[in-house]
Amino acid sequence: MNGLQIKDILALPGDSREIAVDGWVRTKRESKNVCFLELSDGSSINNIQVVVDLSSRDLADVIEKITTGSSIRASGFLVQSQGSEQSVEIAAKAISIYGTAPADEYPLQKKRHSFEFLREIAHLRARTNTFGAIARVRSSMSFAIHSFFQERGFVYVHTPIITGSDCEGAGQMFQVTTLPLENPPMKDGAIDYSEDFFGKKASLTVSGQLEGETYATALSRVYTFGPTFRAENSNTSRHLAEFWMIEPEIAFCDIHGNMDLAEEFIKYILTWLLEKCPDDMQFFNTRIDREIITTLRGIIDNRFERITYTEAISLLEKSGENFEFPVHWGSDLQSEHERYITEKVFKKPVIITDYPKEIKAFYMKLNDDGKTVRAMDVLVPRLGEIIGGSEREADYSTLKKRMIDLGLNPEDYWWYLDLRRFGSVPHAGFGLGFERLIQFVTGMQNIRDVIPYPRCVKTLEF
Repeated sequence: MNGLQIKDILALPGDSREIAVDGWVRTKRESKNVCFLELSDGSSINNIQVVVDLSSRDLADVIEKITTGSSIRASGFLVQSQGSEQSVEIAAKAISIYGTAPADEYPLQKKRHSFEFLREIAHLRARTNTFGAIARVRSSMSFAIHSFFQERGFVYVHTPIITGSDCEGAGQMFQVTTLPLENPPMKDGAIDYSEDFFGKKASLTVSGQLEGETYATALSRVYTFGPTFRAENSNTSRHLAEFWMIEPEIAFCDIHGNMDLAEEFIKYILTWLLEKCPDDMQFFNTRIDREIITTLRGIIDNRFERITYTEAISLLEKSGENFEFPVHWGSDLQSEHERYITEKVFKKPVIITDYPKEIKAFYMKLNDDGKTVRAMDVLVPRLGEIIGGSEREADYSTLKKRMIDLGLNPEDYWWYLDLRRFGSVPHAGFGLGFERLIQFVTGMQNIRDVIPYPRCVKTLEF
């Protein structure tokens, strides 16, 4: 590692100290006697300017070989900048080239490229301002998430990526197999998975929740933060086939404690983001969404409203709005409904609880009315649902009956049912899609632009 990063150098006074900086050339501007290089090392949205005196033959010869995208080391004196866009700059006395980037081949020559074009060169797009900022925000938000849970005594659990269980019961899972696809072994007209690697059908996980519950019923407070997979054939700006999920599970906790934790969590990580990434967030506020900082502050500063699903349906039915998706008791809420409730009715975040059992997963605790479950969705303005969770069904007989009613085989979940046989406790948890969060806090319109390498329908580059 060599010296200071650009983010640290920009905070120093221009007192003519000798300094060296490594980075990639973003722009190169030349006049008759002076060349200006904008240098980035990815540590900040801001570049540092290197001023090169072309009257020096040695420097002039090196500058001639440098193009946008070249990697260099610039040594010289840190001085007060003569321009208005930065406080300090480097007066170069020596420049060496690590690697060139031929102008006729390097694809990032222009200052602005479409996001669609940049998806085709995902291996280079982190060198742009937007994707560099997204990477730093992802990193900082990841740290914030771990900090939140660690400060509250949660244990970080690594749940398996390969699983034999379908958490959601939807069947939209990627299969994992070593069987020959062209001629798999058959038995009684079906594939014989007893000859597969695991001896049974295996898939990539859609959630770490079920396994997380096993540790919550031993360690009380746990959380997972890892990759999950959905084989959902949805080619939209909101869907990925591979994405990251944050899923806390808390023993001795009901739906009310779950809501409290979710609200505290959202406010904590958004406050962290605005405090730790001010320059990147100002970039997104200027270039991507001029209301994003105001929106985030509104979430932080307001108490989340709490209403039932039945109350939400009543509000929507009385709204007079011409929704694309009609609403009635028993229908699932769509993004347009969720945004109406948060933006038009309450003008702040809302937590909706007690959904019809028919539209929620088998593991959610059944209410006394026999019609609804203790589910909760956290909704925020301009997005809709950002967190989904529930109090889990803790009664063995009720959970087993729910599985059977929904066409699930209880034998496939014998270990999950065991949690209800041996020292069962009330427990709850929720899930937050990390990419959906990053998309929301940056104002980016397409979820494929907030993950380094998007995996989605018909897309498997790199």
